[in-house]
Amino acid sequence: MAECIRYVCNHCSKDLQSWSDGNPYFINASGRKEYAYHPNHEGLARCIGNDSPHLCLQCGHGFRVDSRAPITCCPECGAATIRSTFELEGMQCPFCKEGAFVLDLGFRCIS
Repeated sequence: MAECIRYVCNHCSKDLQSWSDGNPYFINASGRKEYAYHPNHEGLARCIGNDSPHLCLQCGHGFRVDSRAPITCCPECGAATIRSTFELEGMQCPFCKEGAFVLDLGFRCIS
């Protein structure tokens, strides 16, 4: 089961949603990544990695980090201030640079 949460900037109201399970994948017969999500239990059983959504806290670029080839810097600006979108609580908003992300307690989804 996966949970979706939403963070909202307390200054500019920019919001980001994130799922706890990221983007699990397996390699298909063509050699390409194929994502599998609940309730695709057969696909999930084949998964070998996870592309986890991340956000650069410097430039605001959103991207995925592959668990099998992790990176520690933003592919857009090179900053080392990257964070999983599931772990943004209290982080400075890269869009307005004035607010911080807070968890929206009124928003929650389960899959």
